[in-house]
Amino acid sequence: MYEFTIIVPVYNEEENLDRVEKELLAYTKIATKPTCILFVNDGSKDNSQQMIETICSRNKAFGFINFKENRGLSAAIKAGFDNVTTEYVGYIDSDLQTAPEDFNLLLEHSGTYNLVTGVRADRKDSFVKNMSSTIANGIRRAFTHDGMDDTGCPLKVIKTEYAKRIPMFKGLHRFLPAMILLQNGTVLQVPVRHFPRVAGTAKFGVWNRLIGPLMDCFAYLWMKKKYINYEIENKG
Repeated sequence: MYEFTIIVPVYNEEENLDRVEKELLAYTKIATKPTCILFVNDGSKDNSQQMIETICSRNKAFGFINFKENRGLSAAIKAGFDNVTTEYVGYIDSDLQTAPEDFNLLLEHSGTYNLVTGVRADRKDSFVKNMSSTIANGIRRAFTHDGMDDTGCPLKVIKTEYAKRIPMFKGLHRFLPAMILLQNGTVLQVPVRHFPRVAGTAKFGVWNRLIGPLMDCFAYLWMKKKYINYEIENKG
């Protein structure tokens, strides 16, 4: 019985998928919780879906969801949250700029915290990408007060009951810790390794990392004001 599901959003990543299979399969053998993999193909235009189906056909622990059309990263993550049945759910990018084995560093704290997120140490990205991410994280912290240094890190572990209650909208993947805090949940950040992209192309530019998150902050503030949160003391 699996206890942990790793969501892998995919959009035109055919050059990376052989490596994704190899590294995630290796991780399932050393994972500290029984682990399965869920690909979410976000309407890829290349051969990603054919490769995903081949991977899943030869690996029992691998499954997939295939979108009819491209709907964006937040939609892919939400589809994963909606479909997992394990106690814990994780998320990693298919570019593998973070290492699957570092999930074990996060899982160490999963019993105590409702969300554990990685913080990319010694980032291997361009100056422009690093600077735009730093500015965007600063803007987000000013709006949300979530205390997180790197919400864009694609390595997270969340208790599934909390993940399923997140009211996702486009761009909200940057606010996952803040959305857990809205549920009176607890969050922790843990340093993880970071690597250069070795294949494929990045899906986010300066607009996505800087201007987009600023606009999303206002959506978050509206949601925070309207968010419904309650606890049931007992039932009769």
